[in-house]
Amino acid sequence: MKDIEQILRDNKPELPDEGAFLIETNARLSQVEGIKSTVDHEYRRGRRALIIALVAGLVLGCAIALLVTFYPLPTLEVDRTAFTNLIETLRSYRQYILIPIAALAIALSVVVMNKKQEAF
Repeated sequence: MKDIEQILRDNKPELPDEGAFLIETNARLSQVEGIKSTVDHEYRRGRRALIIALVAGLVLGCAIALLVTFYPLPTLEVDRTAFTNLIETLRSYRQYILIPIAALAIALSVVVMNKKQEAF
């Protein structure tokens, strides 16, 4: 068995032409830069879409809240059952019920955005 040093000396790999090597390296670097710019563009586009959706949701939510506040539906007089008492109680305290729901929606959106960023 030959000595490892002798094997390494006998094995003389062909070195590519330095000019061709630099051209090939620059071509690969430009491809990587192209991929990086495409990924950055998609990230910016997704972020812009998220901001547009947030603004649209806030505007529509406020508009619907104002519409419901200024133009409520007339209530019908019905028998006083436990169900109607529950509905009236929920109407009286709706702001206190909607606050935790809104907080949960915001927390869910933060978790989803963190998961989406981890995917990238």
